Order: sequence, then structure tokens, then C-alpha cells
Amino acid sequence: MSGGAALEAYHKMVAVLSTPLASVKGVGPKVSERLARKGLTTLGDALAFLPLRYEDRTRQVPIARLLPGELAAFQGEVTTAEIRDYRGRRVLEAVVADGSGRLTLKWFRGNFSWLQKSIPVGSRVVGSGVVKIFMGRKEVHHPEVEVSDSEEDAAEFQKVMPVYSEVEGLHPRALRRIMRGALDRATPAVVDLIPGPLAAQLGLPAMAEAYEEVHFPRQGGGDLVRRVEECRRAIVLEEFFFLQLGLLLKKEGRGPRVGIAFRPHFRLVKALLKSLPFSLTAAQTRVLGEIRRDMESPRPMHRLLQGDVGSGKTLVALVSALMAAESGYQAALMVPTEILAEQHALNLRRLCRELPVEIALLSSSTPKAEREPILAGLASGGIHIAVGTHALIQQGVEFHRLGLAVVDEQHRFGVLQRAGLFNKGENPDLLVMTATPIPRTLSMTVYGDLDLSVIDELPPGRGTVLTRVVREKDLPSVHDFVRTEVGRGRQAYVVYPLVEESEALELRAATTMAEHFAKEVFPDLRVGLLHGRMRPDEKETAMAGLAAGEIQVLVATTVIEVGIDVPNATVMVTEHAERFGLAQLHQLRGRIGRGEHRSYCVLVAGKAVSRDAWERLKVMAQTQDGFRIAEEDLKIRGPGDYLGTRQSGLPDFRVGNILRDGSLLQTARDLAQAALREDPGLSSGRHAALRQALLDRWSGRLELAQVG
Repeated sequence: MSGGAALEAYHKMVAVLSTPLASVKGVGPKVSERLARKGLTTLGDALAFLPLRYEDRTRQVPIARLLPGELAAFQGEVTTAEIRDYRGRRVLEAVVADGSGRLTLKWFRGNFSWLQKSIPVGSRVVGSGVVKIFMGRKEVHHPEVEVSDSEEDAAEFQKVMPVYSEVEGLHPRALRRIMRGALDRATPAVVDLIPGPLAAQLGLPAMAEAYEEVHFPRQGGGDLVRRVEECRRAIVLEEFFFLQLGLLLKKEGRGPRVGIAFRPHFRLVKALLKSLPFSLTAAQTRVLGEIRRDMESPRPMHRLLQGDVGSGKTLVALVSALMAAESGYQAALMVPTEILAEQHALNLRRLCRELPVEIALLSSSTPKAEREPILAGLASGGIHIAVGTHALIQQGVEFHRLGLAVVDEQHRFGVLQRAGLFNKGENPDLLVMTATPIPRTLSMTVYGDLDLSVIDELPPGRGTVLTRVVREKDLPSVHDFVRTEVGRGRQAYVVYPLVEESEALELRAATTMAEHFAKEVFPDLRVGLLHGRMRPDEKETAMAGLAAGEIQVLVATTVIEVGIDVPNATVMVTEHAERFGLAQLHQLRGRIGRGEHRSYCVLVAGKAVSRDAWERLKVMAQTQDGFRIAEEDLKIRGPGDYLGTRQSGLPDFRVGNILRDGSLLQTARDLAQAALREDPGLSSGRHAALRQALLDRWSGRLELAQVG
């Protein structure tokens, strides 16, 4: 098929799949409403609504050979069908016999009169359901049963039946009929979008055939699971193919751009490294080599720097910023919270105090009197490194020569915010940093167009953290332990999920509890408070007090999650720990274990914590491996919420699931690379349909390539 004909067929498919489900026989206004509540409004929605499982009715088993617990198909003659009363509860009970034995069918709800009339005594029926044993008799509760007056009727019933997720108010049989009608209209229009030679190499079925087989398998038997899975795999692979194709095109789209070929002289870098009381780890040195090669190349750098809590990413970012400054450019570090921006600015100024480098802090709380000189310094080039929140991307903020954009804790920023910082310069290098370990499957989706650097080594001297999970009733002994540690000259954090009381959640709040601690629990200790709603000067006072050892117990919200570095703090108590994600708890735990003393993390579960939540928290006690914790968190929270991927600018998956189908991501990437090798940029016209489908799936998001 020529490129033009394929494009025409693709447009026809789009039109057909956009057809409302109301056009299918049996879908009136009420049924349409019920289907819409399930997200089913078009033929395309029905196509992607795959069955949960299947009932294989192709193998009829004599009643005598039915086994308890199995889903079985049966047939026989109805010998009785009566509405009975069991201890005040009405039950429809029927008995079916086939010569080998008798099977009791029971319905505990439904329109009994209609059901009774639908299976008259003496009629032959076929049915299916899960076999149970009650009082020594074989029973099936709420079976699917149909009168079988002829061999043809029996054959019609004896098929593999799809079992779909329940649509409220719609009988499974009615839903199957609707799905059958939807497929009859949709599949003839389905076209194959993965190039034929590539699909053939992998032995992929035609997509129309794949959808047909997944919804209504033609044959049962031993090969049923294998055949259905092969077809579902083909559908998922097509989704992942478009994901990887888009990511590769985003990455290639940066190729022709002329970036900045930095030429650092390393005098500032050497002076900084010489002033440090420690040496860089081998991992930091390796990563800086990767960044240096990128920065010295004329191709714009787009690199993801991943490192666990405390691995030294900030120092790597500073060295990178100094390489930009040495080459006559500016660097900007954008972070999600004011307190983190303040911490970074303090740390960078401390590290650069002997260097001729000007560092400025810009946030929404920066007073006007300070703001204007900062804006002037950025515009003139007098400020070499800007640290700030999203205030850096607001109108009126202009850089003289922005050469390096660094985004820290990037998962808290949307795509457009990252684009805003990138666009403050002309093709600056981009360094994206995260302390949240990213499972490889998710890394291949969210960051498939970024080069990856990993700091997989902690600096020497980082102590282990002993973690315990306790109940709320154990709080008195936890408080005793905090007092003991403080008595040894250490400091402690107590973290709460909220700033103020919430009647709905009934969680202790930081402000209330700080008062409670100061007056009742630790009246003889110096208790401080830190939360995100405090004024910048109040936060700075609290942080300075903690760093100086004046505050012994700091009551805080998750504002301390990143950027706080107090080596003398050895205890982290997190109340209502079940309210936090595992990755967030891992971040919080990273605030301790930064000095020479043994550190302790205590996770306090609320009164009504579920068994699942308790087991989840115990993962924290079993490991400090951020990657294992990240995998567990991903399983629990799902890919949509993990790392803020809902705002990542990626197309949605309708069938694929990166947890279940992660092994297909590499296959899809290989496919996409092969397609682009054969037709770079999909620009030849031979793949016009593929190119249009790609643009439709990404919905205009490809132009955000430069921000990952």
C-alpha cells in the first residue's frame, strides 16, 4: 500500500473508532450513560476495553466429574426449579441432571420469577460457573444458563467467553453482546501501523486479528492462554512503539540544534575541589566526566542525574555551574520549594566563599528591594549562578547568557515549567536531577529521551540508619528514646503530614504538636517548628537554630524532605507514616545518618492502619536500597502517580502497563530505532500514516523535546 493510501486508511480508522457506542444495537440512552461511567463512549474505547479473563466453555464435563473450585461448563435436563425460603431468605434453586449425576443451581438475588420461567422443568440447558460443595452436594451459584433446544444452541454456548470488568447496571451477557457489536464495526477499519517488515520479523499478527482474538478467542483448549497473550502483547507493543518512537524523535530533534561548546579553564573548579575537606567519590568523578564531555560538545546537553539521598548531586551541579561560569556563561538552579532554594543558596555560597563567583537567590518571597538588583545582575551577567523556585521563569527575569539550566527534584515540576527555564537561554545545556531512585521500566518511559548518569555510591562516612516501624501506642517509649539521644548531645526531627489540624483526616498537625511537645512532652528541651507556610525569615531562623544546635527537637512537615543537612541530627520520628509514599519516607530518612553517629528512623503507624499499609512500611525497615523501595512504591502507587508522571507530557497507555509489560519497552525501542534508521524523521512519505498516528498520539507534545 502506498503512503497516500495508507494515510487515507488511517484517517478512516480514526473516524470509525471515534463513532459513539450509541450506534451499536442495544445501546440506548440509559445503557450509554452506564457505559460512559466506565469510560466507554466510542468504538475505540470498546476496542481498548480488554477482557479480564475468559470462560472456556468448549470442554463440556459430565456432572459426575465436576471438581469443586473449578470453573466448569455443564449441560443437562432441568428436573426442578423452585423458589425456596431459607431462614427468611428467598432463594431460587434448580437441579440439573445429565445421567452421570445431579447439580444444584442457586440464585440468591435477581428477578426470581423471570429466571424460573427462563429454565422450565424438562428443558435442556447449557451453563457454566464455579463448582462448590454444600452439604455433600455439588452446587453452582449464579451460573450463566441458557436453554439449549438444539445442537446449534449448544454449539453457540460452547465457546470461549470473555469476562469483562463489571459495568454497573449491565448484565455480563448484555455487555458481551455490545462488545461483539462494537468489534464487528471497529475491526474491519483497523490498520497496521508498525511497518510490515518489522512486524513480520517479530511474528506479530495483524492488529485487527489481534483485537478479535483478545476479545473473542476462536478456540479454547490448552493453547488459549498462549494465543490470547501473544495478541495482547502485539497490542501493547504497538502502544509502546509509539512511545519510544516519540521519545527518539524528541532526542533526534535536538541533534541539528547548535548548542554551546563550553571551554572551561578549570581554575575555579580546581580551587573549589582543593578547598573541600574530602575527595569526590569515584561515582561523582565519573559523572562529572560525562557532563564535561556533554558541555564541551556543541550539541545541547540533556542529561538526567540520578543519585540516592546524600550521594552528592548538589556538588556535581555546582562544579557543572562553575564550568559554565568559566566559559563566560551563567547557570540557573531551579528547585520546587523556597526552603530548598534557601538551603542550596546557603550551601553554594559557603562552598564558593573564596571564589570570585556571585550567587543570587530568587523566590516569590524575595523583597522588592533585593529583587531589583538581582534582576539587574542576571540581565548584565554580574550574577554567575541563580538559585530559585519557579520565580526564575516568571516574566521580567532575563539572563545575560544562560548556558546551563539545572532542575532539581524535577518530578515536582511540569513540562511547561521546565520549558520556561530552558527558554531563558538559547539552547542552554540541561541537567535534570532527582534523588528519587527510578525503576528502569519507568526511566525508559519518562526519561527515554535523556542521557542518564547515576551516582551509585555514597560519600565515605555516611552512617547506616536503623529503621523501626511501631504503633501509635508505643509513642511514650519513642519519646523516651528521643530524650535519651538528645541527652547524648544529638538532635531529632519529628515529622507530621499536615501543618494544621484536619477534622476529616484526624491527623496530628505540626503546629499543634510543636506546642504539645514544648509544654508537655519535652518541657525541658528546646523545641522548634518548621513548615512551608512560615515566612522566609522564620524558616531561616529555625534552620539556623537547628544547624547551631540551639534547637534540640525540630517538629516539621515534609518541607524538610530535601536539602536539610545537619550531621548532628540522629533521630527521625515520622508520625502517621502510612500517609506517606515509600519514596518520600526514604527521602525523609535521608536527612539523618549524615554524621559519625548511629542514626535511627522511627515510623509511627496510625491507629487504623491496614495490614497492607503495615507490611508496606516494613519494607523501609528491611532495606536502605532506594531502588528496591522505588520498585515497591511504583507497584503500590502505579506509574501515573509515581514521580508526577501525569504531568510528564507523555501519551497515555490504554492497554499497556509498564509494571506488567515492562519487558516489552526495550523491544519497542529496538523497533522504533529500526523504523527511524529505515526512514529518518519519518519524512520520506512512505510512512505518512505512521507519522500522522505519532502526532495524534503525542497530541502536540513533541515540541517540548528540549525539556525532557
